Order: sequence, then C-alpha cells, then structure tokens
Amino acid sequence: MRTNIFRGTGVAVITPFTPEGEVDLYGLREHINRLIDGGVDFLCALGTTAETPTLTDSEKERITELFIETVAGRVPLLLGCGGNNTGAVCAFLENNDFEGIDGVLIVTPYYNKPTQEGLYRHYAAVAKSSPVPVMLYNVPGRTGVNLEAATTLRLADDFENIVAIKEASGRIAQIEEILAGAPLGFDVLSGDDSITFELMGLGAQGVISVVANAFPTEMSTLIKSMQQENLEDALYTHRQFYDIFRLAFAEGNPAGVKCMLAHREDLANILRLPLVPVSAATEQKIVKALSDFSQ
Repeated sequence: MRTNIFRGTGVAVITPFTPEGEVDLYGLREHINRLIDGGVDFLCALGTTAETPTLTDSEKERITELFIETVAGRVPLLLGCGGNNTGAVCAFLENNDFEGIDGVLIVTPYYNKPTQEGLYRHYAAVAKSSPVPVMLYNVPGRTGVNLEAATTLRLADDFENIVAIKEASGRIAQIEEILAGAPLGFDVLSGDDSITFELMGLGAQGVISVVANAFPTEMSTLIKSMQQENLEDALYTHRQFYDIFRLAFAEGNPAGVKCMLAHREDLANILRLPLVPVSAATEQKIVKALSDFSQ
C-alpha cells in the first residue's frame, strides 16, 4: 500500500557559501541541526532553494553525504535530483546508493517544454528506475511547462511509488482537481509558502517551505495548527507571515531568505551568480519585517 512519509513542515534547505565562494559545510551542518531542533518534519536537499544549478557534481555529492550524516535518521530526507534529460536522471537513480535517503523530488523537465505525454513518459521512466519513493515537483514559473492535473492523477494511479506532488503552480483550481481525484496515499504538498494556509484547508498535507529556513519553529506552529484544525491560531500565524512571505520572493529565491538568515542566524548573505543578494531597499524592508514579526 502506498505511504507518503513527507507530511507536515518540510524545508527546501539553502546552501550556505563562504566569503571565498566555497560551500560552507560547517554552516550547512549547523543549519540542518537548527532546522531539526526547530521542530520541522522533514528536509529537502538540493532543491531549487539550494542553488543546485550552480553546484558542481562533487559539491552535490559532498552535500548529500553531509545531509545523510547530519540528519542521521532523525527526520525523513528528500533529495532533489530531477533534470531535463530523462536518461541521465534514470541513470543517476539506478547507479547511486540511496542509503539514508527516504525519497526523491523530481522537477518537471525544464527548457525542453515536453507535452503532457512526454511528461508522463518521463515520470514513468523515473518511477521504474527509482529505488525510493518519488515526489513530483510542478513549478511552471521556473520550468516553462505545467504538469496538468490529469497527468498528475494518471501518474499517481499508475505508479504506487509516486507518493506525492509538490505543487508550486499557484493554480488553485488545478490543485483542487488533484486533491479531489487523488488515489489513497497520494498527497499534495504546497510549494508556495504564501498559500499553504489555503491549500491545507483544501486538503494538502503540508508544505516544502523556503521561509522555514529562517523560521522553522514558527512555520511548524502554523502547519501543526492546520493539522489540528485549529484555524483561528493558524490564521493568526499566517497573517503574521504576510510581509515575510512577500519579501522572501520579492527579488527571487533564495535571495530573500538568505537575507533573512543573515539577520536572524548569522549565515553569510552570499549567493552564486547568476543570483545576487537583494537590493539595499529590499533589505531594509526585510529588516523591518523581521523586527515587526518578533514583536
């Protein structure tokens, strides 16, 4: 029977860099521990927020090893390893050791702009190759293609090891269609911090959050309130986050949340090109929002 263990508050974990531009492995280890201590339910390594396209293969290998070592089974670990070359993705899944990894997050192929049939066949090949459960990831604003509800449900019906979808399309009607037609055990998770309250109200089972990098305890409080159907408290926390959600993405992800982390957790506000830190004007707004949030 299909079972999805990725529920509740997930975090799309950032990759910290040193002033010299190297991956800050010590800082990443400390950050992982801080997130787990903050009460999050699972972690996602090497997703969009990790600036994965700018990492070398050797850096990705070391980061994966560090996650496995540091998490040490305390929470489920989801590994981002999608791509726009189906053969390469399947070869990675077939030829690597997934000990310590509980599932993979597979983004829709980007740039190629496949049809819905192409998307179905891509994910079918991935599902057949993967030794661990698969979570679909739909983020058309980045990939240029939308995984439609009918294709998502077709995949969920045909492959029991496809256990969930991270939905970041922002298309509420599409997400409702998936929720209404999903087979038993197949879950929807929000891929947008700002509409997690609404999506969980419709039946989503959690979030893979960017903002939780800086607010693990507070995001966990919001999600737990929704899980417990304590809507009054959940709405209060959701509204507290209004400016934080907006500013986290005002100049792209992860620029906003790295700025927040620089002010909240003393992690260096360093990104790799082509990404750059937020502007001084946006940083001022972030500093004010952080101050207002803590009051």
